[in-house]
Amino acid sequence: MYDVLVVGSANADLTVRVERRPGAGETVLGTDLVETAGGKGANQAAAAARLGGRTALLARVGGDAFGELLLAAQREAGTDVAPVIVDAAARTGTAMIIVSPDGDNSIVVSPGANAALSPRDVAAAKDIIAASSVVSLQLEIPMESVRAAAATAEDACTRVVLNPSPAPEALAPELLASADPLVVNEHEARQLSGLTDGKPAEWAYALREKGARSVVVTLGGDGALVLDASGAQDVPGVRVKAVDTTGAGDAFTGALVTRLARGDALPDAARFAVRVGAAAVTRPGAQPSYPSLAELDELPELPGD
Repeated sequence: MYDVLVVGSANADLTVRVERRPGAGETVLGTDLVETAGGKGANQAAAAARLGGRTALLARVGGDAFGELLLAAQREAGTDVAPVIVDAAARTGTAMIIVSPDGDNSIVVSPGANAALSPRDVAAAKDIIAASSVVSLQLEIPMESVRAAAATAEDACTRVVLNPSPAPEALAPELLASADPLVVNEHEARQLSGLTDGKPAEWAYALREKGARSVVVTLGGDGALVLDASGAQDVPGVRVKAVDTTGAGDAFTGALVTRLARGDALPDAARFAVRVGAAAVTRPGAQPSYPSLAELDELPELPGD
């Protein structure tokens, strides 16, 4: 039925750009507030759908204007929103984002309806999970719901891709063991591997030893490091001028799961995902920055594409 089912969060992103980030107790002026669709789950679904993947989203939103904003953005991207649960009594999750001139961002998330996405909701979607090639998970919903989704996917022989963000102190062994791959940035790789120093390949091998079936470490403009049964491979980055890095990791993961669902090997899927992530940082916002396949032609191809 679906190439990709994303089980995760949906947030309204409230973004303001500043000349510099304020210090403790300091007030600075910013630009006008911009409201866009976001949330790690919704971002990954939008990225996958925009790239042509048959995509559905299992999430919770409130019965408010932000909920309508998020649903409209998913429909525009091509995502099937039939599994999305609209809770009229809840407030939609929100993310407050400050973007500095170099494109880096600081984010504070208020979970709202995301906190109510339950194992019961996951159980009700078991047929959808079984009919999907890949289930993509993150950690902006309750951990018990993430574990339930991973276990349901495993029972159905559906591939699980886990992006453990925000990074916890540790992952349950059964959840880590379901990840194929575990997709982490440098901070998450260090924290979850337990190695404060070292190189990406060392973090990846440590995470495999802890149970992950395969690992992808994203390295921003430097590309990614992939570790699977064939060993570790470097995927070079694409040099672009960054405007806003918000949601770039989700663009990468959405692209990755789309190609994995198509049957690509993990290194090939990561090469494609690096290009998509690079394209995303050249425009402001999260979902509004995600490219279609046609728009990727404006970026140089990586060796091996």
